[in-house]
Amino acid sequence: MTAEIEQFHAIAISRLAHQLKAEGRSIIHMEFGQPSTGAPAAAIAAAHRILDADAMGYWESPQLKGRIAALYDERYGAGVDAEQVILTCGASPALVLALACVFAPGARVALARPGYVAYRNTLKALHIEPLELPCGEAERYQITAAALECIDPAPDGLIVASPANPTGTIIAPDELAAIAEVCRRRNIRIVSDEIYHGLSYVGPAHTMLEHSADALIVNSFSKYYSMAGWRLGWLVVPPDLIGAARARMGNLFLTPPSLSQHAGLMAMDCEGELEGHRDTYARNRALLLDALPRMDLRRIAPPDGAFYVYADIGHLTNDSLAFCTALLRDTGVATAPGIDFDPVDGHHFMRFSFAVATNQVEDAIARIEPWFATRAPLR
Repeated sequence: MTAEIEQFHAIAISRLAHQLKAEGRSIIHMEFGQPSTGAPAAAIAAAHRILDADAMGYWESPQLKGRIAALYDERYGAGVDAEQVILTCGASPALVLALACVFAPGARVALARPGYVAYRNTLKALHIEPLELPCGEAERYQITAAALECIDPAPDGLIVASPANPTGTIIAPDELAAIAEVCRRRNIRIVSDEIYHGLSYVGPAHTMLEHSADALIVNSFSKYYSMAGWRLGWLVVPPDLIGAARARMGNLFLTPPSLSQHAGLMAMDCEGELEGHRDTYARNRALLLDALPRMDLRRIAPPDGAFYVYADIGHLTNDSLAFCTALLRDTGVATAPGIDFDPVDGHHFMRFSFAVATNQVEDAIARIEPWFATRAPLR
């Protein structure tokens, strides 16, 4: 029996946004977590050189694997061997590999609600049961060790993300350690999505490898490195899973694009340019945090990292998809409805992505502030 997978509603919003743009409307895309900047200049230059000199083919760059492994020592003090790094076609295949390596059909995997829509749907596609734990203001919209401790029987696995999508919240180091301890004691395997590492505004994020050597780590070049379209990511696996992960990568996906691997290696040395992007996101975040209360959007998840604001609009609507659709049609500003991230309570939330140029954030605020002023509160 095939699994039933829900639609990604932000894609429908984006499709409408592109249709309106084709009709001549001015559109600001804040519906996807996709940097508006391109790959670093040096990475693009390297790609041009490779195009002229190398026919390319199926390939796994040992230099890139080594550079990624070194990153864990440089940034976190966590020792990773290059052979533990499996290069993938973005974070999405890395998530598939991680789940397929350690969970059999019928396994139960815990995750936060709200959370990234693909976690739930990828689990379902692999016939793994998603066990969504409601996480609200009291938990800073994140999984806690206490919540994991209370699940009976213990789940087989946990997906954790810090910074998280859609909220941007970061789990504090002591809580991350406590989560790892509960998982170790209860034999819960951890898959940690760290795709937003490098994009933090309240101090650095910490890798789960600092607390759990057998965790599987998902990451990619799409966010911090501004290379979403290059489809390049990686999975870090413990030594005993290298063979299983390599077998699945080779059979399901072969290798990532060779050109992307050359460019990605160069991008890892472009910290100055990349930190400039992060500074832009920090300015955009500040603009939104200043403007949203004027629109009576005061209950938001703490946007510690990533490039999102997840806002409660329950005083205005019980249908976030219709609300975001109306906002787009009336103002040309595309946002994401909360139901993608939380099928239970997401009807009264929306997500803004501020991974766009600062002038676009300013324009978006100027458009939507009068619109929100006309919204009547629910009775």
